[in-house]
Amino acid sequence: MTRSDVAVVGGGLAGITAALRLADAGRTVTLFEAKPWLGGLTHSFRRGDLDVDNGQHVFLRCCTAYRTLLDRLGVTGQTYLQDRLDIPVRQPGVGAARLRRNGLPAPLHLGGALFGYGLLNPMQRLRFTRAALAMKALDRTDPALDRRSFGDWLREQGQDAQTVAAMWDLVGLATLNVPADEASLALAAMVFQVGLLTDNDAADIGWSRVPLRQLHSDAGERALTAAGATVRPGTRVDAVSPGPNGFTLRVRDDEEFLAKQVVLALPPHVAHKLVPDIGGGPAKLGSSPIVNVHLVVDRPVLTEPFVAGVGTPIQWVFDRTEPSGLAASRPGAQYLAVSLSAAAELVDLPVARLRELLFPDLEALFPGLADATVLDFFVTRERTATFRGSPGSQEFRLPARTPVADLFLAGAWTDTGWPATMEGAVRSGDTAADAALGASTVDIRAGRPVGAGPQRRQGVPA
Repeated sequence: MTRSDVAVVGGGLAGITAALRLADAGRTVTLFEAKPWLGGLTHSFRRGDLDVDNGQHVFLRCCTAYRTLLDRLGVTGQTYLQDRLDIPVRQPGVGAARLRRNGLPAPLHLGGALFGYGLLNPMQRLRFTRAALAMKALDRTDPALDRRSFGDWLREQGQDAQTVAAMWDLVGLATLNVPADEASLALAAMVFQVGLLTDNDAADIGWSRVPLRQLHSDAGERALTAAGATVRPGTRVDAVSPGPNGFTLRVRDDEEFLAKQVVLALPPHVAHKLVPDIGGGPAKLGSSPIVNVHLVVDRPVLTEPFVAGVGTPIQWVFDRTEPSGLAASRPGAQYLAVSLSAAAELVDLPVARLRELLFPDLEALFPGLADATVLDFFVTRERTATFRGSPGSQEFRLPARTPVADLFLAGAWTDTGWPATMEGAVRSGDTAADAALGASTVDIRAGRPVGAGPQRRQGVPA
């Protein structure tokens, strides 16, 4: 029987983070991942000559835990972070605008951009400003906020459909992955307070300049191995059984593995299935899908790194020509990745139907597309991309510590205070590692208080 101090089950960002923190602290760590690669929902694959990310992922300057992980993996130089928030926005039939911050303190840093934001009339801008100040004043730790709908609150603040589409949904859909009417007000308050209304540079946008597999999986495996951890991709854990000497993990049906502590960095329903004693809440969280449309054309039609769409199903479009390798294999062509969050109505549509539905909007956003030749058009779908952050979801998000001694939880769905983002996943891994390092198995089994340990309060930005 193989033994280890800690078994981390799940090799997404939460599992990578927890395993690295524990290995750096001197623990003997083994990480199991059922897929052949690490990275979880942030991965890449090959399609002909292209490196294709399963979806477009971005981070913000306020994502301090994720950026710390990038530093630890040695890949910060393979990402790009804006010097200053700058979002080009287009609405078919209406026009274009930009949201670019200035150097003033928040929330004045968006004042100039809002004043010239042509997608809203002066009265809509005034009402948005009042609502933004009301959002800044909300106490997002108040349990009553989690039971309220973000959409209901927006209507109470006099936000009409155009203002919601052109301002609130611009950020909310991409981060909450549910429509405003189906989103928890507490989670929405967290997103807007931390991202836009507290620090003037918090919302500067960053993204990977290389395929996600290179950024997360390959770099994660290298860092873990260098730290002394054992990484076992392509290895499914079928059972986790607590016992008097720790936990027995059944691996691949015919192998047993013994660990003193276990971190489950898994989707909520999988964690609950492996160890039902963690409680039934996770199974009630639900999930929300994301669809990504990938478009390769024979000439450039997007002249900026990305653009946001308003009044169209096209939410965000990124130029992925360089990271995909297309620039080298077919000079002059362009690869666009179209991100469609909260995609419950789109996720099961055939590719041909999605092309028929979306292409007119793409041509409206990018007039040059009408004269271009489409070289490839394909779709990736994440049906359970994120937990569903609907009103009342907070009670189903569990803390890192569980009722089972020495068993800990990690994952963006746990009680991080953040929505299901890369930052939330990394924070959960940090918190699970802190809990494991702070726990004393001897004290627990002797009936004495657990050692304090270096706990970090979840949900509080670093």
